[in-house]
Amino acid sequence: MLIQEMTRQESVDLLARTRLGRLGCAHEGQPYVTPMYFAYDGGYLYSFSTLGQKITWMRANPLVCVEADELASPHDWATVILMGKYEELLDKREHQEHAHTLLQERPVWWEPGYAKTVLHGETRPLKCVYFRIRIDQMNGHRGVPDPVSGQEFFAKDEGSVAWLRRILGHRQHHKGGG
Repeated sequence: MLIQEMTRQESVDLLARTRLGRLGCAHEGQPYVTPMYFAYDGGYLYSFSTLGQKITWMRANPLVCVEADELASPHDWATVILMGKYEELLDKREHQEHAHTLLQERPVWWEPGYAKTVLHGETRPLKCVYFRIRIDQMNGHRGVPDPVSGQEFFAKDEGSVAWLRRILGHRQHHKGGG
């Protein structure tokens, strides 16, 4: 497999056709990662949720990271990672309407954010929060099948070949039960 850098346009195209990503936020030095449905438009990811840990944490620290990917096989994939800033759309009616319009183009867009949630035996209130992530930095990488099956890469680095042989030998040893 070869790993290649994607152009900015390829990264934007992936975000435009993808609807699920992983949102990373942090509060008091503790990271938190959760799935997030989104719609991309003009340098922003638009989303919505109910009040909960991610909204509370992003209000306290609006700096976030989002990862979105496509996986065709272990040797054919693409991923985009972006750094950005959480912007709540509570008092911005036109932005809420824009987010709603973008999100409703996706099937059951509202379900993950508006599902009944019971935490510690109590039902969480279903107060809707529209938000967007302003994209400040973005990079993408793509894994593609190597026509030479990777042999050329390992031939250049004997240490890697020895390491790979040890790993494969270790797996075979344990696989055979001995």
